[in-house]
Amino acid sequence: MSYEDKVLPELLPMLYSNVRFDLNKDLDMMRNLKLPALNKSPHVLTTTRIIKGPESELLVKIYEPKHRKNGKLPALFWIHGGGYVLGHPDGDDGLCECFVNEINCVVVSIDYRLAPEHKYPAAIEDCYAGLKWTTDNSEELGIDVSRIAIAGASAGGGLTAALALLARDKGGPQIAFQMPLYPMLDDRNATPSSYEINEENLPTAWNREANIAAWNMYLGRSASDEVSPYAAPARAKYLTGLPPVYTFIGQLDPFRDETIEYVARLAQAGVPVEFHLYPGCFHGFDSIFNNAEISRQARNQCIEALNKALNK
Repeated sequence: MSYEDKVLPELLPMLYSNVRFDLNKDLDMMRNLKLPALNKSPHVLTTTRIIKGPESELLVKIYEPKHRKNGKLPALFWIHGGGYVLGHPDGDDGLCECFVNEINCVVVSIDYRLAPEHKYPAAIEDCYAGLKWTTDNSEELGIDVSRIAIAGASAGGGLTAALALLARDKGGPQIAFQMPLYPMLDDRNATPSSYEINEENLPTAWNREANIAAWNMYLGRSASDEVSPYAAPARAKYLTGLPPVYTFIGQLDPFRDETIEYVARLAQAGVPVEFHLYPGCFHGFDSIFNNAEISRQARNQCIEALNKALNK
């Protein structure tokens, strides 16, 4: 059986429409790809702010209910994906609007610096600065600081996990919940799934070759034992004291095994964790631009998990 035969039939149109690329050669092309248009929700107000980052000004996008009532809302600090080398908050407008409409919350989405122009620790430092800005400006934003979650997908999931570790070790800001979806956690690329999902088997999905190229751009050197857990959270020795976790991943994702291992270690450390593994699904199958039933199911379940965590 080929790997294409293992993909759920309803996801094949998405797989076929994906662009085949080589990050080492096609980074600029990938950054300039135009995303499909989405109709903006009439119920969400979106604004942009420029905030002070550790080394440069940073853009954040703020999404909130257009007709807010009095009272503070829970907040979600969202981190976009893209292998640490691609992506922009604009690409997640539709998803962030879903969070606002379904959870009745404020979403703050950060435009962190990308590699290879800005290598580690630029991205995680920007994310920490953005989270701190969110909590420091909670009164202006109308946010309940006791109900702040952090979340992101892929590299955004890796940064979510890293941000939870960093906030714990720095003594704050306090995070009520974390949602690192199919997270990019481990630079070593040594798990069975990181070998299994490769250019030959799934050439138009995120695979081993793309992942190695992205990690090298982010770290600026080959993997070694000295890589910080704030760069690659799978390397963290201690996972105690972290906020509760929700995550999911597709069975045909190169991050499958590193995610399963991380989830197991979180549970062993006493961290409340909920985890879903979706058969027949490749990396990023839940894209807001994909309306397959399994994609909607995955999105709806993570929204439900967030809603439970933030609106107890």
